Amino acid sequence: MLDAIRSLFAGRADATTSRETPDVDPAHLAACALLLDVAYADGEFSAPERKHLEEVMARHFGLSGDEGQRLLAIAEEERQKSVDHFRFTSVLQQHYDLGQKMVLAEVMWGLVLADGEIAEHEHYLTRKISNLLELQPAYLSSAKAAAAERAKQRSD
Repeated sequence: MLDAIRSLFAGRADATTSRETPDVDPAHLAACALLLDVAYADGEFSAPERKHLEEVMARHFGLSGDEGQRLLAIAEEERQKSVDHFRFTSVLQQHYDLGQKMVLAEVMWGLVLADGEIAEHEHYLTRKISNLLELQPAYLSSAKAAAAERAKQRSD
């Protein structure tokens, strides 16, 4: 607890990585924690959502299966300790450019659509995180359309 307070007063927005996880990329950790929040937004982290998230970690982060599982476990711990999303979005604001934020928005929508249903809280949370990342509504709409098209292609 004392370390968290020190990091706050030291002006470190990158408090998502602890001393125990120095080899974890802070942007990957922040993105994974946010994606887990989106996955759990409807009360269930379904098998299709888990598969989608594991594919994302391999494709976008270049992680092996074991590395992805480790990141998921660490992100889950950090997500449960967090009191808000700013902790994670501030890291992404520092590390991601507009294109990377748009890809993350598409990944979030892909996660929401993975189980075939869009719960109201999933929709709300995706919009909230996108707002914290300062994405314009048009970008979010484009990301949703791209994710829906990709989901349609997978089902065909």
